[in-house]
Amino acid sequence: MTQRPATGHTSSLPEQVPDHEVTALVRELSRYLEPDAPAVSMPPSAYHSSALYEFERSRIFGRSWLLVAHADQLAVPGDYVSLEVAGEPVTVVRDRSGTLHALSPVCRHRMMPVVEPGAGRTDAFTCPYHLWRYGLDGRLSGATHMRGNPAFDPDTCRLPEFAVEEWRGFVYLNFTPQAEPVSAHLERHIGGELAAYRLEEMVQVGAYVEEWQVNWKLAVENSHENYHVMGLHPNTVALITPRGADMDVRVDTPWVLRLRSPFKEPLDTTALDLSEEQLAFMYNCCVFPSSSLATFGDSVVWISFIPLSVDRTQVRGGILMPASQVAAADREALRKQTEEDAGVVNGEDRWGLERVQRVVGSRFAGRGHLSPKEPGVLAFYRGLARAFVRDDADWPGAL
Repeated sequence: MTQRPATGHTSSLPEQVPDHEVTALVRELSRYLEPDAPAVSMPPSAYHSSALYEFERSRIFGRSWLLVAHADQLAVPGDYVSLEVAGEPVTVVRDRSGTLHALSPVCRHRMMPVVEPGAGRTDAFTCPYHLWRYGLDGRLSGATHMRGNPAFDPDTCRLPEFAVEEWRGFVYLNFTPQAEPVSAHLERHIGGELAAYRLEEMVQVGAYVEEWQVNWKLAVENSHENYHVMGLHPNTVALITPRGADMDVRVDTPWVLRLRSPFKEPLDTTALDLSEEQLAFMYNCCVFPSSSLATFGDSVVWISFIPLSVDRTQVRGGILMPASQVAAADREALRKQTEEDAGVVNGEDRWGLERVQRVVGSRFAGRGHLSPKEPGVLAFYRGLARAFVRDDADWPGAL
């Protein structure tokens, strides 16, 4: 269900006019949309250009659906998750009626954040500067010593609100309040394949928030291929994924990309009625620009790469399991184990990607030919190019 703002706010990240550097980069990246697109990596400057990052803030993160939380983190009224997306603070909260709201936490008085990044539970948001108070729906409920200002109308004062949508337990936000819903894309193109996992009944048993010193695109393209498993994950992921396995890529919509990779051996299941194919393959369902859901037999892992700056990315994610399995387990021990396992794999990716980021500005860095094992990377590049060249009236547009 998509929650639309109750007022006429049209807030989104500010539009950035591209300069010559960005224009040249976008022109080069648009070649990925051509029938004979080059199977090469992006220009190194795409990962360290401050000008391109500013353009991405408006063209991509100002109008795309971003996975920021699981419903278990927003289970009861007052639960909130607060974060920063490409320099823009945002808070997602569940109000007393059970409705989700995505709000700007910047006070309408003197710009003090009414809540800091993190997660918690509250009955209202109170600005620590001058104690202005806002309800869980963003409406102003109290403004100290403001009656003497006749120009101030408390009834029209509220925190700006964005679009927020929950699909099968996953919470997405979009800074464009009237954005086209993403749930229809998800349901139509991956809903059937994921139905057997009963996502809406799963429980989040572990979660993590990390910061990597990398450009967000490096993290995303890494998640779109298994070619790196032999190098970065020899004692973890490589134990269940065969070296040199082919990846099946399917792109049905500008929002949703499905990657399918085989396991070395079919996984076991104790709680879900999965087919032989579902036990034999990992389904990695990516939502442009920077999030994905991956299946591993009875468990599902979600991950989202949220840019903080041109060379810093917040990595948010969680591990889900069927409620019947969780009920019979030691919940705290399960949390520790799943978070530890995720931390090891994430740490291996971080180790490699931060080393790449350190040298992207080298005079000798260049574009590399891609392997036939990396079709997902090219699919991501095409999505990136579409995002850059389409205007708002044609967003997200057709493939």
